[in-house]
Amino acid sequence: MPRKIRLNEGEDVMPFSVLLYHEIRESGMLQTSHPSPIEVRQDYDDQLPVVLFVSLEQFAEQMAYLHENGYHTLTLSELDAYYYGNAPLPEKSVLLTFDDCYQSIGLYAYPILKKYGFHAVAFVVTGWLNEQKKPFTPERSVCMTQEELSQMTDVFEYANHTDSFHTRQDAQTSRMMAAEERELIADLKQCSEHPLIQAKSVFAYPFGLYTDGNVALLREAGFRLAFTCEQGRNDSATDPLLLRRNVIPFMMEMEAFRHVAG
Repeated sequence: MPRKIRLNEGEDVMPFSVLLYHEIRESGMLQTSHPSPIEVRQDYDDQLPVVLFVSLEQFAEQMAYLHENGYHTLTLSELDAYYYGNAPLPEKSVLLTFDDCYQSIGLYAYPILKKYGFHAVAFVVTGWLNEQKKPFTPERSVCMTQEELSQMTDVFEYANHTDSFHTRQDAQTSRMMAAEERELIADLKQCSEHPLIQAKSVFAYPFGLYTDGNVALLREAGFRLAFTCEQGRNDSATDPLLLRRNVIPFMMEMEAFRHVAG
């Protein structure tokens, strides 16, 4: 069971933030007038909205701020120990997460994170991984290959984002939400057994959407950490299967970023 701390009067918990990124582009490449079509191995037609992009300049400034101000970038094992082993978190802890594994993570995020000695988590839709490496295409959001991701494990650890259930039925309903239990269990198992996935009991809800039944199924299946897209910070009282993540949106002001980072 996750740890639950009874606080003495006047004692504070130490909350932490989880930051969520999707895509990065150099400023001159950003096409703000329309969303970016995704290109993945699965037969799925969708577009990534502009709000889920950050500019390279923004990202570099944000990571420099974390480095210069002594932030500790968490690992999933540290977070697991916090919730299940009563272990304290380092001061000024933040968890960096990236969803879907588009090319810009390798091209732009990886070298900056490596420069600062930062750690990050990428949530992988294993059925989306392209079989062959493709040229960088700034007009589209192209998923990377298993081989490309395997070359970044000195910075990234990889966790479950489903194998093929990262699809929408409509704006408020994902395929995961409507799936039969046996189908969802099989899909989660297939993703977790993929050679890339090291954090086999860690999950991110597709599109941040979920039902109470989804949460209960993850708990029964032995998942220990799961991430939503709900804004806010987390502390010892947060359900570890409903961890909040702060989406870092397009053109976020640094003052707002400083507030979100905590």
